Amino acid sequence: MSSRSEQTRNRIYQAALEEFAQYGVSGARVDRIAREAKANKQAIYLYYDDKEKLFTLVLGRALEELAEAVPAPAESDDIATYIDRLFTYHKEHPAILRLLLWEALEHPGVPVPDEAARTQHYQHKAHALGKASGIGGSTLPELDPQALLLVFTALVGWPLAIPQVTRMIMGDGPEAMDRIKAASIAVAQAVTGTAQESDPA
Repeated sequence: MSSRSEQTRNRIYQAALEEFAQYGVSGARVDRIAREAKANKQAIYLYYDDKEKLFTLVLGRALEELAEAVPAPAESDDIATYIDRLFTYHKEHPAILRLLLWEALEHPGVPVPDEAARTQHYQHKAHALGKASGIGGSTLPELDPQALLLVFTALVGWPLAIPQVTRMIMGDGPEAMDRIKAASIAVAQAVTGTAQESDPA
């Protein structure tokens, strides 16, 4: 791929990311994406065929960037640090949560594109979380790493995904997000702290 072509694709990605985050697939307009990306509308169709495929590729790339920036916790990692980094990343990149919400609305109850690969990624992350915390193994076998990953994901993502409810509960002061992050970290520390205290070693 030429440098100019790569630059064009990157501009299309950034423009499409914002367009889909605001309007979803149904409401997105390829002409707006082309205008923001300073690209030819026909070139977008040439590269990506249609809006659905473009949305899938945009979401896939956004999730890959998230996974690279906030990898699954290693065995020796501090889970609280992982939660801190995950919260900070989503706060700085709010479009990802919006894309996931649009995906849920536009694919109700049916498999989404690339679901098998994404499922494998989440299972790997849950396994890593279980190893890092001791949960789901010999330490606390009654706790489920998959469920815990979902709980941690909700702790981090939901306050950012529904800012109007967050504002009603927490107020709209600048310290609200810091309080939410601190609470999320405290929950993670409580769970992993219990795992450490229960470890017979």
